[in-house]
Amino acid sequence: MNGAVGEERGGEALFEDQHFPSDDTSLFCDRSTPIARLQGEITWRRPQEICHSPALFHDKISLCHAKQGLLGDCWFLCACTFLLKNKQLLNKVLPPEQPQWGDSRYRGSFQFSFWQQGHWTDVTIDDRLPCINSTLCFSRCQTSSAFWVALLEKAYAKLHGSYERLWAGQVSEALVDFTGGLAERWSLGVAEEEQRPEQDSDQVSRRSLDLKLLYPVKEECALSCATHSSPGGASELGQYHALNVMEWVEVQRVSGSKVLLLRIRNPWGRGCWGGAWTGSGLGWSSVDPVCASELQARVAEGEFWLDETEFLSQFDDVTVGYPITDEGQLKSIYTGNLLMHQHQLAGRWMGGHSAGGSRNCSSYSSNPKFWLRVCGRGEVLVSLLQHRKWRAADHCAHATLEDSKNTTHQHYQAIALHMWKVEKRRFHLSRTLNKPPCASTHCHAFEREVVLREQLEPGYYLLIPSTYQPGAEARFLIRAFSSSATSLSALKSPAPTLPLETDGEWETSYFRGSWVEGRTAGGSRNFLSHWQNPCFPFTVCDESAVTSGANVRITLHQRRPDTDLHPIGFHIYKCSEGESEKTLPRDEDPAASCVPHCHTQDVSLACGLSPGAYAIVPSTYRPDCSANFTLSLARRIRRSPLGLSLERDCTADSVGFCCCCCCVIVMDLCVSFRKVVKSKESLGRAIQEISHISVMQS
Repeated sequence: MNGAVGEERGGEALFEDQHFPSDDTSLFCDRSTPIARLQGEITWRRPQEICHSPALFHDKISLCHAKQGLLGDCWFLCACTFLLKNKQLLNKVLPPEQPQWGDSRYRGSFQFSFWQQGHWTDVTIDDRLPCINSTLCFSRCQTSSAFWVALLEKAYAKLHGSYERLWAGQVSEALVDFTGGLAERWSLGVAEEEQRPEQDSDQVSRRSLDLKLLYPVKEECALSCATHSSPGGASELGQYHALNVMEWVEVQRVSGSKVLLLRIRNPWGRGCWGGAWTGSGLGWSSVDPVCASELQARVAEGEFWLDETEFLSQFDDVTVGYPITDEGQLKSIYTGNLLMHQHQLAGRWMGGHSAGGSRNCSSYSSNPKFWLRVCGRGEVLVSLLQHRKWRAADHCAHATLEDSKNTTHQHYQAIALHMWKVEKRRFHLSRTLNKPPCASTHCHAFEREVVLREQLEPGYYLLIPSTYQPGAEARFLIRAFSSSATSLSALKSPAPTLPLETDGEWETSYFRGSWVEGRTAGGSRNFLSHWQNPCFPFTVCDESAVTSGANVRITLHQRRPDTDLHPIGFHIYKCSEGESEKTLPRDEDPAASCVPHCHTQDVSLACGLSPGAYAIVPSTYRPDCSANFTLSLARRIRRSPLGLSLERDCTADSVGFCCCCCCVIVMDLCVSFRKVVKSKESLGRAIQEISHISVMQS
């Protein structure tokens, strides 16, 4: 995620990021948030143009804390506060020793790193920051001379596609992006079951928080709290606001009883609380004056104390980020155990194949399945993390904000994870799924990640991730963390088969091809180079026996790791009679298309085409994205009255060629045809023997 160099300053070129430019395209997505009113008022300035002696950090840690500006990203700022507590994680996100202002090596750029879908992603930005009247208009540090927060916010905005996409979010997401670990959201007080449409048969209420549970890791974990409505003592907080829990201590009152006090930090950088434990509150008179003075001295700008009763009554939920050791290993927030064994596997829910929906659906068993082998008794956490519906590379082209008040539903499916203990050698899927799972997450939730935690005995466990709605498509990552040795593997499902039609059979051809940078990677129809993509001609013959429905099914499969996919799609063009197969009708619309381009392993299309000559042009969304791919073409073929397939000879060739270099791909098809055999059994069910097609590459 780099850009280009430009702008001369002091005789040296300063970096200008062309991929995230200093204009409205980096600020706004669809102008659905309040910052849209800033359009035309924002200028971009480098730190040395904002203050005389800029630096990334200030020597005084309290002045390095984040202060929220005009952007509603308190969730992001809460995660920034946790980074200040953990230097090892801060150095991972913001690598040290980068040349700063005043350094002869300074070139106006900074590099950051974020954890995304299973791996760390580097993001490079220039240091031009959005300002109003020479003052930073979004997040900043408590002192105007420190810029690490503003630069980190810009890098995170680039990762998401725009600043506007940081408006509203979950603290848990930013914590995971900054640490590569886990974070959970818990309810405060007594949790009540919510009557929501995404409930399923395994519904349980969201677990409630017991602060005593966190005592073993209280100095290492991240803890934030949030309010979803205006609390009585903090009326200016508004609809949703996240704050940091900096510490909590148990204090003895003069009377001999104990009270739990929590120090809260507001990302706004100013106090917003008027309870019993403010500077002159009555609460302090109930504790020893020396203790009261010591605790009050810890309060920095924007912080305040409250007791446990106030905390539980004024906030709705908390987010707990798991501790991570210097070696990058996770610690359990439940036991403090080191979860030294870690595994991850990518998967996807694909409509019509592996998107089976919840356990209420008959298609549940078609969901992706995974084996978890536990070698010794121990604590095991399994998380299901789904990918957002949009990516930074898409910018805003395919983003639709359906409800600005509910960002969770915009970007995520309602998901859940279920687990069964099984005997692998005597495993029967349908019988297993008829039994209650040994563990599961809570009811399907519109969360990016859900976490299942259990003490497990040695053996094999079946894991099934699901969306609530059948047919809902998304990519996901399964992660397992454990105190004892484990292994994680995918249970391979059989390839999807084409439906059997009573008025025809299906013949399938397979082609292998490549998008090669500078040659055959032409990109989508948005680019003039589109016609350089590989091209695969085929013919639809006169099928008088077929009167309706799909007669062609095409699937494009890219051969790349699931964590590094290109957005892919394809168009089908009809060729005019007498035209050369190398010449496509560039001025005419495609006869059919499988778009928009999607970040998935496979894209498919079933359509009905009239008789004639056609060509398939598969492509990535952007040009010069190299990858290998496989294209499958299934055509319905008619039968004679005797039940024989008559469309092709016993041996035929299918030829594909690349438009730019005429590189020919030949697949020999040996086709054996058999009669359709119908039984006369009393069951009355016709048994059909389908023509077998074997494919051999020459």
